[in-house]
Amino acid sequence: MVGLYASFIIAVVTSIVGGRPALISAATGAIALLVVPLVKDHGVEYLLAATILMGIIQFILGALKIGRLMKFIPRSVMIGFVNALGIMIFMAQVEHIFGISIATYIYVIVTLLTVYIVPRFVKRIPAPLIAIVLLTAIYLMFGADVKTVGDIGKINQSLPHFLIPDVPYNFETLKIILPYSVSMAIVGLVESLLTSKIVDDATDTYSNKNRESRGQGIANIIAPFFGGMGGCAMIGQSVINVKSGGRTRLSTFTAGVFLIFLIIVLGGLVVKIPMPILAGIMVMVAVGTFDFNSFKYLKKAPRTDAFVMVLTVIIVLFTHNLALGVIVGVIFSALFFATKISKIDVSLNEENNILYYYFDGQIFFVSIDSLMEQIDFDKENEHIVLDFSRAHLWDDSAVDAIDTIVHKFEERGNKVNVKRLNADSRKIVSEISQLNEEHLIS
Repeated sequence: MVGLYASFIIAVVTSIVGGRPALISAATGAIALLVVPLVKDHGVEYLLAATILMGIIQFILGALKIGRLMKFIPRSVMIGFVNALGIMIFMAQVEHIFGISIATYIYVIVTLLTVYIVPRFVKRIPAPLIAIVLLTAIYLMFGADVKTVGDIGKINQSLPHFLIPDVPYNFETLKIILPYSVSMAIVGLVESLLTSKIVDDATDTYSNKNRESRGQGIANIIAPFFGGMGGCAMIGQSVINVKSGGRTRLSTFTAGVFLIFLIIVLGGLVVKIPMPILAGIMVMVAVGTFDFNSFKYLKKAPRTDAFVMVLTVIIVLFTHNLALGVIVGVIFSALFFATKISKIDVSLNEENNILYYYFDGQIFFVSIDSLMEQIDFDKENEHIVLDFSRAHLWDDSAVDAIDTIVHKFEERGNKVNVKRLNADSRKIVSEISQLNEEHLIS
């Protein structure tokens, strides 16, 4: 009931203040997984307090324009994220399908056929809804040896009521809930923003990621005051919504309102819905979510990108933590990228008794060692020119490396000049380098 109340409130609130129309947000397993130790050790009241703080953190991050970070998530990680979600959605249905009864298999097969075939003939009514209503009616009339929603949990047919978390409002409470709140805030935003991007691509539209972050924060601040836990965007429900024709905020609002209608008015009926129908629908969602072009991608993409995609999937499946998989994928992508662009070539040429060192590549903290290894510091009493016309200096490590090269050559009586720095490189050298104007020439 904590999850259902949260799902109602979060969906309604984000439909108004969120940044991605048609995105369905609710209580999620990813958030629930993070707070199990908190609830076990301190109780539900601390969960509610932690969720309020989670919302505050998300709102602040949204105000700080956290959405900008989306551009740092490479395509390989996005593909891995989507595929991991598809696999996880499918795996979650296995326990509701296999090893139960023959009737369960029949209901799943009929559901799959309904969801696959009906859209070819009926466009206005979503096929999953037709499958639920029609097959549930058949079950109620004829019965069958299948599990129902009521076997999973009890539904209390009552509205959520306003409450204030019953916890001590002091520094000790803050110490307890802060680590959980930060984790929930990050996981919630990563899933929400990535799911938002998926909906963007599916609808060929753009959404305001910073507004979505703030909207998620507001929703998670409000939900605990009505007995709800934290939540975020849900890929499965969002995909169902979009594929069923949902494109506006009204679809999200309707999802939340209809959920509370199901709880209060139709709760006695909802518990009788056979689980294999819902499992069959989610299997179709899993199939639709998984990017089957990934197999071609693995063959054609650079090995590092293919590795990152597979690694993202593996991390998510082993940890059941979508945010962790994405973060690890982004880190490895950054490391591979840094390695690729860190290749720098240094060549030596003598003209008119002047030694010219030509640098070709990107000079930053990763490429410094390679650069140093290619320079012969045994030269004595020479005029040496360091030519950076085909190089770019990116950070203080690069500037320090240039200072070190000049200093080592000058220790052996050489005259050293630094030549043809581009505008950005010259700017950073002028700001933090120990070189004087005599060293720099055009």
